[in-house]
Formats: sequence, structure tokens, C-alpha cells
Amino acid sequence: MNALLPRHHALRRVVEAALPRRLLVARGPRGQRRIALTFDDGPGELTRAYLETLERHGARATFFVVGAECAGRAPLLAEMLERGHELAGHGYSHERFPVLAARGELESELAATRACLPGQPRRVRPPYGALSVGSLRVCARAGVTVVLWSVDSEDWRRHDPPELVQLVSPHTVEPGSIVLMHEGQPWTLDALAEIVPALRRSGYDLVTVGELLAA
Repeated sequence: MNALLPRHHALRRVVEAALPRRLLVARGPRGQRRIALTFDDGPGELTRAYLETLERHGARATFFVVGAECAGRAPLLAEMLERGHELAGHGYSHERFPVLAARGELESELAATRACLPGQPRRVRPPYGALSVGSLRVCARAGVTVVLWSVDSEDWRRHDPPELVQLVSPHTVEPGSIVLMHEGQPWTLDALAEIVPALRRSGYDLVTVGELLAA
């Protein structure tokens, strides 16, 4: 987590104070051979293909979904939960949380996204991982845990599946890792078909963030 702590001293102090209280996490406990795959920016046209790939290999994941993309997709969201996955927020408009907080709009965005999702999602991931003192405080008041990541697949800038397979492998993860990936990208989907079985063969249980943190 140290590599992810911001350099801005005021924000760094707030983040460090939040870590022990689980207001913000970037990895889970190391005690069990478990990791969490997470997918940002959905749901979308490829979501069911992601679900099929995960299910084929007995893996569960956490999907950080964009509120505006959830309209008209209630059956798909319900199916994701039924398949054992976790839904969490990724903002409503996918705008940076510090910008929304500065305009006084973050609280309503969090509420609007939560209203789109079945159940009561307790976790959120800021778009681009962008945080500020103000935005972290708003998330704390809203009662949600901010989830970052400890392993970046870099699929947002690398479009070659073999490269992604190398970046998310038994050599790059460790017990407790939270892996950042994205929905809606055929190259990520292609890589996932190799990443998941390789991690499973290495003895990793692929679970939701909620399950990882509860271990």
C-alpha cells in the first residue's frame, strides 16, 4: 500500500488514518491463499462473456460498476449477484471524485449509484483511483469503504492479451492481492481466459473483495 499513498502530506495523513479503520483498502489479509479480481467501468455488452469465463473456472469477482451504465440492465445486475459476484460503485458519471467533492456533488453521485444496484453495496472505487481529503471524507460519511488495488493489469493502456497474462500471473500476485482490470475490452476478456486458470492451478482461490476482507 505504501506505493499507493499520495505524496500530498494532508491527504497522506487522512489516508493513513483511514487504513486501520478499513475506510480505505488496497489489499486483503495475507493469511490465506486468496486474491480478488476486480473489474471497473461496466456493465456492458461483454459482461456476460466475462461472467461465463469466471464461472467456467470457479472464480468469483467484484464488479465496480458505473451508475449511468446500469440503466435498463437490472436483470444483468441481478444475474451477477446470483452467480456469486459482488457489485460495488464506481461513481455515477465516472468523473473524478475530487472534482465532484469540490462541487458538492459526490454525495448525490454515491447515492444515485447505490440506488441503481440491488442490495446495499458497501464498497466504492474512485474512477482513476483519484482521491482527495474531501472526497475521502464524503465516502466515510456515506458509510462506504474505498477500494483501490495492489496489482494493476494495465489493461487500460496495454491491449495485447499475452502482456496482460504476464502482468497478472502467479509471479505477480500474492495472497491478499486486489487486482485491477476493466470490463468491455476484448483483449482483457481474451487474457482472462488464461489468467484465471493459471491462478487457480497455482492454488489461489479467486473471491470477491468482501470475502477477501472477511478472511
